[in-house]
Amino acid sequence: QVQLVESGGGLVQAGGSLRLSCAARGIIFNIETMGWYRQAPGKQREMVASITRGGRTNYLDSVKGRATISRDNAKFTAALQMSSLKPDDTAVYYCFGDKWGNGLDPDYWGQGTQVTVSS
Repeated sequence: QVQLVESGGGLVQAGGSLRLSCAARGIIFNIETMGWYRQAPGKQREMVASITRGGRTNYLDSVKGRATISRDNAKFTAALQMSSLKPDDTAVYYCFGDKWGNGLDPDYWGQGTQVTVSS
């Protein structure tokens, strides 16, 4: 049983920064891709950022230049640093892990953490 434990998030003023962290716990053989989805009220869930074991990254267009994702393969942890936050970034952010794929159909999910950006 693999669990993803998230930390970070909270209330931030527009223009501010935050850091989300995710740690995988349990018996882990492989997690090819880690990253975050987010879901705002009334909107579909969207992938914010992802990173593969090899370090290949992918970002949602609206966060490019404002977000940096990183991971520690040995520790099965990942972090998402976001800056110049906007009210549109307000959502619940979910860490994910995909054992073999690119994150479109994750195997593992974190519990979700609320990010609220005030104007």
